[in-house]
Amino acid sequence: MKPLVLFAAAVSLCSGAALAADAQQLLKEKACLSCHTLDNKLVGPAYKEVAAKYKSRKDAEAYLAKKIKEGSTGVWGAVPMPPNGTVADDEARTLAKYILTVK
Repeated sequence: MKPLVLFAAAVSLCSGAALAADAQQLLKEKACLSCHTLDNKLVGPAYKEVAAKYKSRKDAEAYLAKKIKEGSTGVWGAVPMPPNGTVADDEARTLAKYILTVK
């Protein structure tokens, strides 16, 4: 493999690890884990279900970031997701980007 390709792969892995670490901290700080888990439905859907549902949507990251900030009703059933006013725009994008990587 060419050195540039190896470097790009290493940067990608480091960026992914940094994203995961940042997002996992935000998930705790912003109380997201009160209603969601990675693998199983709690109050809201599991993040892997959310990722699977929106993976083919071109605007998935922006769509989810908006839902995180503004809340949602009726998408996953009768229980609404309340808006999270403590999440900044950049934090919502970080969370959305991370959620879309969950498998």
